[in-house]
Amino acid sequence: MATRIESTTSPPRASGWRGLFLRLHFYAGVLVGPFVLIAALTGVLYAATPQMESWIYADQLRAPVGLNQVSLADQVKAAQAANPGGALVAVRPAPEPGDTTRVLFAEDGLGESERRAIFVDPATAQVRGDLVAYGSSGALPFRTTLDQLHRNLLLGEPGRLYSELAASWLWVVALGGLVLWVSRRRARRNEKAESARGKSVRRHGSVGLWVLLGALFLSATGLTWSTYAGENVSALRESLGWATPALKVTGAGEHAGHTGHAGHGEAPAAKPDSVDAMLASARAAGIDAPSVEIGLPTEPGAPWQVAEIERGWPTQVDAVAVDGTTGQILGEVRFGDYPLMAKLARWGIDAHMGVLFGWPNQIVLLLLGAGLVTLVVLGYRMWWRRRPTRATGLTFGRPIPRGQWRKAPPALLVGLLVAAAAIGWFVPLFGISLLAFLVIDLLLGLRSRGRSEPDSADVTG
Repeated sequence: MATRIESTTSPPRASGWRGLFLRLHFYAGVLVGPFVLIAALTGVLYAATPQMESWIYADQLRAPVGLNQVSLADQVKAAQAANPGGALVAVRPAPEPGDTTRVLFAEDGLGESERRAIFVDPATAQVRGDLVAYGSSGALPFRTTLDQLHRNLLLGEPGRLYSELAASWLWVVALGGLVLWVSRRRARRNEKAESARGKSVRRHGSVGLWVLLGALFLSATGLTWSTYAGENVSALRESLGWATPALKVTGAGEHAGHTGHAGHGEAPAAKPDSVDAMLASARAAGIDAPSVEIGLPTEPGAPWQVAEIERGWPTQVDAVAVDGTTGQILGEVRFGDYPLMAKLARWGIDAHMGVLFGWPNQIVLLLLGAGLVTLVVLGYRMWWRRRPTRATGLTFGRPIPRGQWRKAPPALLVGLLVAAAAIGWFVPLFGISLLAFLVIDLLLGLRSRGRSEPDSADVTG
């Protein structure tokens, strides 16, 4: 990654530690910039989906407000008549007047975490639509497409590597930029005039400072969804007692602890006639959020599960298990009893998705995404302007020279190596990509060893 450059003067050298951070920040930014750019753009689009989804699917999601409401069981039967081939797994009653009830079915041919949703008018039991819903958020096709675009570029599991790589390096670039901003701010106190490039660097640093906390937040919460680092995060939370508590069932005989929903092709072990009674028992037990999901049991004698699904503020995700015969509460889990780290994880994920604080949360994500896009564009612009002045054709900006590690304090080097090894083990894609960069850089260095490469290049940033 060395580039032959011409220099007629000897610009000031950076201190050893600053040169090392400059080289790391430069290459990290150049290599992962495209991934951060794509993640930011798709994240901005996803943040705006709730309002767009409400408009696009207004016919399915909304119904005229009626004076009376038919029973929930009759609404479910109407949905079953409209979708006789599906296995009923859950019901989401209309949360507010004017909303529709969502009846969910498992079907062969649907993807992972997908369910068929039949939308029913609570006042007339008329079916108003049929869509595929994704995940616990119940995302409809438009939002699901943007979610998958942000998560894996619509490439499936292989595409998830891009988002994990971006999340793995985003915090490195952000913290490295902070260190350089602080050191450059101190150096500028002695400068009489600021060059054009210096102004570009200052603008880049100022934008980076504003989005720093947001970038660290997105990196941390994004890694919890990742394939490899996410597994390590889950294992760590489990070992420290920080995992989200599961709904435990007592007094259900051989089916104690069974609260799962039917899978693809499985028929529920209970009939929908009991759905109104199950909801009433849950409401009496304190499940009072407007939005709830009633999960049907999959085995005879197993309990029903009624869970709150309000992810806004205040968060309402309490859940109870209800005996299908007596209506007795067999188990419960309350958000107030979650460990602090489990609560923070819940809040962090919901804030990342833009649902924790409603539209203010969305605006913050839009501004944060715009800031990240601006940072990447300014960074590549500065790289482009570092091209040799006599260059012709397609020539890229010169990199920070090699050898910065030899000028850094030994204690700093040892600390960075230990930290990189530990983080690389916990965040595998960071470790693998860092090792790949070092190997490639070493090979290119060996290739250009016989070439003249002045060590006096400007690394002052």
